[in-house]
Amino acid sequence: MPTNLAIDDKLLEEAVRLGRMRTKKDTVNRALEEFIARRRQRQALKAIGTFRFREDWNYKQDRLGREPGH
Repeated sequence: MPTNLAIDDKLLEEAVRLGRMRTKKDTVNRALEEFIARRRQRQALKAIGTFRFREDWNYKQDRLGREPGH
């Protein structure tokens, strides 16, 4: 679907350079894919929520048993 967009030329040029894309179209498509992926990740993390560690858990002590050389 052909679309005309007023895109900031400096931003697009930098994105092409950083992304090492061959065309502006490839750059815009990649940017949209990454945008969508980040939003989906954010939604997934929000859906999972938070969790609490056991208050009596000593992570430093637990780590000692798993470190090489101990």
